[in-house]
Amino acid sequence: METLRIHEDCSLYYLTFSVVQGLPVFISEEPCLIITESLNFCHREKGLRINAFVIMPTHLHLIITDIDYNIERLRRTVTDMRKYTGRRLADYCTQKTPALFEKVMQATPRTDRARQFWQQSRHPEAIFTHPFWQTKSNYLHDNPRRKGLVQEASAWRFSSAAYWLLEPPGDSDVELTAVEW
Repeated sequence: METLRIHEDCSLYYLTFSVVQGLPVFISEEPCLIITESLNFCHREKGLRINAFVIMPTHLHLIITDIDYNIERLRRTVTDMRKYTGRRLADYCTQKTPALFEKVMQATPRTDRARQFWQQSRHPEAIFTHPFWQTKSNYLHDNPRRKGLVQEASAWRFSSAAYWLLEPPGDSDVELTAVEW
């Protein structure tokens, strides 16, 4: 298992959370709102700062930091958020998706749980430079357009693209924080 590689020498991270076996869970509003509500809770209560995000049908991308650059709190917050959203989203799948989704979540090789929503890997990437941040931000925002889900990146609701790319800024379901270089 890949452990979350959040290092003391970096405070800004690009993360990817993928649903087990690429199940397309995020195709309706309800599961997306579980994610956005959790991100907003972590913003208010745990010091998480979200610079950019996108929720795709099978995964999500985030650029995040901690309000005080507290790396240990950032690690705990990300772990807690994944556990909480994993349970809520697994419950959602049990109640509102085809039975196959539940079977896939139960077919986990993990011995510490009956079902698994998120793949174990988080694909963390430390962001040290403005050019690398710009690359990740552009990739994240353009993901729905590249996948043919919308004509313009800013048209995808569950993304920070409209907020950061439109003038004046568009709406966002998540409280966002600018990165100062």
